[in-house]
Amino acid sequence: MSRWMERTMIVFCWICGLVLLAAIATIFGYLLYQGLGTVNLRLIFGNISAVDALLLRKHVFAGLFPAMVGTLAVVTLSVGFAIPVGIASGVYMAEYARGGVKWVLGFCFDILAGVPSIVIGLFGFALAIFLHRHFSAGIYPSLFISSLSLAVLVLPYIIRSTQFALENLPAETRLIAVALGATKLQNIVYVLIPKSLSGIFSGVILAIGRCAEDTAVILLTGAVAFAGVPKSLFVQYEALPFYIYYISSQYANQQELSSGYGASIILLLICALLFFVASMTQKGVTYQALYRA
Repeated sequence: MSRWMERTMIVFCWICGLVLLAAIATIFGYLLYQGLGTVNLRLIFGNISAVDALLLRKHVFAGLFPAMVGTLAVVTLSVGFAIPVGIASGVYMAEYARGGVKWVLGFCFDILAGVPSIVIGLFGFALAIFLHRHFSAGIYPSLFISSLSLAVLVLPYIIRSTQFALENLPAETRLIAVALGATKLQNIVYVLIPKSLSGIFSGVILAIGRCAEDTAVILLTGAVAFAGVPKSLFVQYEALPFYIYYISSQYANQQELSSGYGASIILLLICALLFFVASMTQKGVTYQALYRA
């Protein structure tokens, strides 16, 4: 009976895996079928030459180049804001927090992870209004506000991935440096964190994907349809998720809808590039921390 059950579970797992792969292949295949023909330099740069656009000599109004720059900027800033706070909080949860304090903080982080993105967007919008009224009349919903809001959105991913990566290290790894006379902080910095970088960066990769795809937050905190390449942190900007949402809900003809599919393909490519950079960074940082310290 147990052998029959084991075989049944194996078959069931294989079926589930194949269904998942089929669903992903169907989505990607449909996306490529609808939008691959529109992905070209004209879609990205419009009527402006690529050189003039890349050197910021001319504004691109009929292409996706400003939205691509805005997407890269908001994702980079958001993850940059979230990583130090998230890793530090995860280290505290794994190595210092105990008892009721750890339970309360963990419960709060879990609630934050479940907050709808539209609520985070409203928080960012309210923050912009507060800063505008009490600090500077020149502060409006902008790239900076969007980045802060998205950083709040993805903090639980980084915190929990850091905490679990540290807590799942073998006991012998935790005790080696301490047995040689290292302090607890030295053990964390020179042994535990380098050994946990793979798990920590899995949370960073999840955060990158969450920042790149979210529309509700940026819709309320600074993303607009035609803003051009952002010149500073305190201006409105364009982003691919907002463009895809805008064009798919208000397209006038099939060509505009196809450009939305093309923008989706470009967004996936940008995410793949960011994932690759994060993976290479993780390998490089791990090597430097463990073998070149």
